[in-house]
Amino acid sequence: MTEEILKKIKQLPPLPESAMQIEAVYQNPDSSFNDMVKILEKDPLLTADILKAANSPLYGFSREINAISQAVGLFGMGTVRGFALASIVKKSFNLDLSAYGISNDMFSALSKKQHGLMTAWCLRKENKLLGVLSPAAFLVEIGKVLIAQQIMTDGKEEAFRDALANLGDVEAAEREVVGVDTPEVSATIFAQWKFEEGLVDVIRNCQNPENAAEEDQRPAKILHVVRVAVPINGKVTDESVAAAKELIEKYDLDMESFDTAIENAR
Repeated sequence: MTEEILKKIKQLPPLPESAMQIEAVYQNPDSSFNDMVKILEKDPLLTADILKAANSPLYGFSREINAISQAVGLFGMGTVRGFALASIVKKSFNLDLSAYGISNDMFSALSKKQHGLMTAWCLRKENKLLGVLSPAAFLVEIGKVLIAQQIMTDGKEEAFRDALANLGDVEAAEREVVGVDTPEVSATIFAQWKFEEGLVDVIRNCQNPENAAEEDQRPAKILHVVRVAVPINGKVTDESVAAAKELIEKYDLDMESFDTAIENAR
């Protein structure tokens, strides 16, 4: 981690009280479905954001979700936690991803599409992992915001574009020009905010899942696949799907559910 990026992370404001309450309920093994619903319903703006996200066609539900209780019932507490944290965290940042050649709308769509694929793939057979995977899929790319800021501060936009073109790998270009990559920055942000170690470990090691703790390797592998299937421009292509499927075979993950899920993500 470079000193410049670490300084930016330490200057981030603390998470608002609503996020802390959501985390307290989620982490408490004695909390119930209704406890989560009550916390979310206290914030009408957050409720509206969650319902908007939950009604995306990416998730394939045929009927409209019009209540938080309905969203928690359909998706589970872990996934709705991801919806809520994504809404809250992104409001903590001034987004400018122009260094990557993408707009703020494209960046938002990227996170939504990655999360949509993750949820559709894992909702039935990997549901227990969604408590970690849901916020990880929504927020793994947030480190790009601080890396983009550093690129612009250093006046290295052209050098970064050249590195992207020459290397064909976003993380490799980040490391060459800035000295750090997105998963490391994102993980350090969430460690700073005192998120659980498992979430931090999964994000930090999503490019190299074998480096994660044993219990975190499977969700790190799933996150790796999703990030390959849905690249930075948000466009799912035959090439990105083929690369993702190679990883699924390597990691011995569920191909059948992925095939079904990827159709909604195209």
